[in-house]
Amino acid sequence: MWMRERVLRQLDGLGPVLSCADLTELRELLSSPTAPPLAHPATVSPAAPVRPAIVPQGLVRWGELVVDRAGHRVTWRGDPLPLTPTERKLLALLIGPPLVVWSYEQLFAAVWRGPYRGSAILHSAVKQLRDKLRGLPGGPQVHTVQGIGYRLDPPPRST
Repeated sequence: MWMRERVLRQLDGLGPVLSCADLTELRELLSSPTAPPLAHPATVSPAAPVRPAIVPQGLVRWGELVVDRAGHRVTWRGDPLPLTPTERKLLALLIGPPLVVWSYEQLFAAVWRGPYRGSAILHSAVKQLRDKLRGLPGGPQVHTVQGIGYRLDPPPRST
């Protein structure tokens, strides 16, 4: 029960959520003659705008990766990492602080300044960023949180 409540709190404000204890309860709800008809997604009124999390300014670090927002530079172990402005914005958001799961809606609102409508733009930009990060030994990796968004693992501890 506590896990369901935690998930519902995280999804608060992202859109309508239907919570059922199990498949039997869901079937009963959907087949109930008193249940309101389900609206087609195109007819559902839009949810409140997604507010992106507060983005820190200045230098943001993840281990030996440094994103300089003001200087529009990303370096890995002191060497420049060639990223597009979009990739740089995505990376700066994902490396935090704090390291959190960013929803698709939050990332889209923060980078493209518009509502997320299932566009492939975000997924394509993340794929390009992943390809560039893959070449960094011990560097950050972007993980998909299925149906929610993206996250990074914490940086390795210094020894």
